[in-house]
Amino acid sequence: MYIDWTYIILVLPAVLFASWAQMRVNSIFKKYSQTGTSRNVSGYDAARAILDANGLRSVPIERVRGDLTDHYDPQSRVLRLSDSVFGSTSAAAVGVAAHEAGHAVQHAAGYRPLAIRNAIVPICNFGSKIAFPLVLIGILFSSAGAFFVNLAYVGVACFGLVTLFQLVTLPTEFNASNRAMAGIQACGLLNAEESTAAKKVLWAAAMTYVAALAVSLMQLLRLLLLVGGNNRRR
Repeated sequence: MYIDWTYIILVLPAVLFASWAQMRVNSIFKKYSQTGTSRNVSGYDAARAILDANGLRSVPIERVRGDLTDHYDPQSRVLRLSDSVFGSTSAAAVGVAAHEAGHAVQHAAGYRPLAIRNAIVPICNFGSKIAFPLVLIGILFSSAGAFFVNLAYVGVACFGLVTLFQLVTLPTEFNASNRAMAGIQACGLLNAEESTAAKKVLWAAAMTYVAALAVSLMQLLRLLLLVGGNNRRR
């Protein structure tokens, strides 16, 4: 029975970390969804206030189904808030809505990491789809010649694009959270206790992006070891 020790040693710990981070953000969001705002500010109100304060009155805010499906769409320049955020007057909802407004502000300001991330999305999506097939075909047929060895390395490079995307995403998300907290303070949306709650929600969410990068890095290292090891055995 074959056991992939590279996955167990490298990738599995990162996957467990990612699972923990996701459970934690859900738990913290649920906890602070019970913390109301003294000014009765909703997620929509918070996003609208921050957008307007940054000269983005033309950016519409739409409601979308689901929980934590909130996002800013740079293509259509629309901010979308989930059912659990749009009308909620909790500190958690205000934090999440402010974060997404932060992405809209980044876009308007030409924030470089966001611009890079948006630009590489198509090629990264393509790379993620073909990476593993190329690596698998390259390894299986490596004995047939150098072409297949090189094909495996092309697959690794394609997965490297996924890692690059995660790497660029990290500063983008942290910066959006910083803008969110600054906007909350500047607009007077939350008091000190409520701001602390919102910050905890955003910090927990940020950890999911750290975990995603860790998984991607470990998977990239694993593929390099597998392809390199197979090449040495030829």
